[in-house]
Amino acid sequence: MSWTLYGRALRSRFLLGTAGYPSPDVLRQAIHASGAQVVTVGLKRTLAAAGDNGFVAAIRDTLRELGGHLLPNTAGCRTACEAVTLAHMARELYGTTWIKLEVVGDEHTLQPDPWELVSAAETLVRDGFDVFPYCTDDLVTCRRLLDAGCQVLMPWGAPIGSGQGLINPFALRTLRERLPGVPLIVDAGIGAPSHAAQAMELGLDGVLLNSAVAQAGDPVRMASAFGLAIQAGRLGFQAGVMAKQDMAVASTPVGGRPLLIP
Repeated sequence: MSWTLYGRALRSRFLLGTAGYPSPDVLRQAIHASGAQVVTVGLKRTLAAAGDNGFVAAIRDTLRELGGHLLPNTAGCRTACEAVTLAHMARELYGTTWIKLEVVGDEHTLQPDPWELVSAAETLVRDGFDVFPYCTDDLVTCRRLLDAGCQVLMPWGAPIGSGQGLINPFALRTLRERLPGVPLIVDAGIGAPSHAAQAMELGLDGVLLNSAVAQAGDPVRMASAFGLAIQAGRLGFQAGVMAKQDMAVASTPVGGRPLLIP
């Protein structure tokens, strides 16, 4: 299950968001239960929360215990300039070159703005950041982000927080086929462990989610469920998922053979 992101070896393919948990202790337990080694945190949310009620401390302490990695994000940004400024602030505050780049272009769907996103990625790569761009599943946009210097792509499964799962498996499968060797992490829209398993069965490399765990009745148990589903989906992909057939195919063919009845 091991893989590498920007030169850092990881065991888990589960990346977990940290917004919306009922308490720092529940968040800490969920991170442990998930097995995730990479967690995201929104700088705008952190700055807006007076004292943050212990959530940031819980994230830092848990990552230190697990030897994990923090992935700050630019959630809430609407322009490349705003995202670049926030990324530099995150690097100063958290001491990491990793940044999840979000530049939203539509208020209803929270769909990424491809032009502002590519522009911000180009600038941040030049400035020495390791950029994780949150993007749509559009192949051409993904190629532009790779041309800008991104080594990882984070295409959406569905709009953020919608829980719809993979609304366009064909597009994600196309990305996998056309961009071999590029780490692809499904980000946004995942609502159930089965959605995460499906993404992994398509050959994608990882899953990032937040709301499906944070808003669950039991976030800790749900984090564990997603961790197991991601492992199962990856193993299924590696083993080779059987191809779909239009007609029934007998698992024990008997046609043309003598049938002995005692």
